[in-house]
Amino acid sequence: MNFWMDNALEELHSVISRVDIIIINDEEAIQLSGKNTLFAAAQEIMSYGPSHIVIKKGEHGAMLFGKTEFFTTPAFPVHIVKDPTGAGDCFAGGFAGFLAQCNERTFQNLKTAVVHGTINASFCVEGFGTSSIEKLNKEKAQSRFKEFKSFTCY
Repeated sequence: MNFWMDNALEELHSVISRVDIIIINDEEAIQLSGKNTLFAAAQEIMSYGPSHIVIKKGEHGAMLFGKTEFFTTPAFPVHIVKDPTGAGDCFAGGFAGFLAQCNERTFQNLKTAVVHGTINASFCVEGFGTSSIEKLNKEKAQSRFKEFKSFTCY
């Protein structure tokens, strides 16, 4: 993303204007928007066209912004991080995979998709390369989802 912002910003803005949801990390959001807070960055980026933005914050979780709605979640607490490479892609895969199963794109479904992305990313960082994701199955993912829900609800 940084390459495109540095070398083809006009073309990047053109692409962003045609999407409904964008997923980027916190540093990219600040650079792309020229703003100095994530809330201001999200509002600026949504003014380019997307109706929603997900800002990933690595080990600090993720934020979902809509025009009038907001959601934030922590990351799943992983005790040992072996390799963060690919965690953002795993997040996006979990997010998109959950939404693909939904009949509607409601804010509640988007929130749940963010949590599924968070869970996917947590498995990724526990191994090198794709080793952890290759061993992942639906039961393990659902178990971690339930565990996450138990310590994020009050």
